[in-house]
Amino acid sequence: MTRVGRLIAVVLFIALMVPAALLARGWSLAAGRRAVASAGVEFVPVTPEATAQLARQATHAHRVRLLGLLLGVALVVSTVVVFAEASVFLWVPALAVGSLAGVLLAEATRPRPRWATTSPPRRPRRSEQISLWLLWTMRGAVAGVVLTALLQVDDLASPVVATATAVPLAGWLLAETALLRVLLRPLPAEGADVPVDEAQRTWTAHLSVAAASVLALLPLGALLLRAAIDLGDRVSSDGAGLLPVALVAGGFSAIIAGLVVAGFLLTWLRPVRQSSPALA
Repeated sequence: MTRVGRLIAVVLFIALMVPAALLARGWSLAAGRRAVASAGVEFVPVTPEATAQLARQATHAHRVRLLGLLLGVALVVSTVVVFAEASVFLWVPALAVGSLAGVLLAEATRPRPRWATTSPPRRPRRSEQISLWLLWTMRGAVAGVVLTALLQVDDLASPVVATATAVPLAGWLLAETALLRVLLRPLPAEGADVPVDEAQRTWTAHLSVAAASVLALLPLGALLLRAAIDLGDRVSSDGAGLLPVALVAGGFSAIIAGLVVAGFLLTWLRPVRQSSPALA
């Protein structure tokens, strides 16, 4: 292997592993935030309002996520009808899109708590709900999908590129809706309800950002790999061949990052629960 070849291999390895590793680190720290929020719920007295609110939230999330799963099944059936045997490669993506859509819809449409709020209303800061690094990573991934699709303007009307662009944009809009709702909702007036409210805000923020990130990172990786394949025939010995290599590295990096976030998303699906106070 020549010196240039070794350099390309090193750059490819770094591009492939570093973004996914950084994202994994960010979501592992978010797991600590989840543990703190859960512990805060356990250390307050069990009030009827909090118990009823948690039950309503859990039931709502379960029903809407089930609808999302049914949507995924319907998408699988649709691909079978349209593409016949070739649809087998679309079953997992279709089921994943439906399930993630259910997660985002559940968070964006959560019922408002019925407890009394502070007067004048007080609201938390965004950084108290989720790391801004994770939030802007999600937004950057969506912007990357749009930019990559625009660079493939000749194929923008194709079903593959259009779907790979529309799905992340729809997921981003749902995520931003859920984030805006938890940001603008006033804090509860009763002190015992505050930790429960904070935990629910934390859950909604992380579930929304994680689901939207997965819906953006995986299509981004697919679009980058598609662009690399289209450029494969243009590789020359004057250095232009670095562009397809960079696209391949970026595509695999985005896919790995999306799978990493999906793994952490599964840990946030369990609803907030409150049992007897730990100090009782």
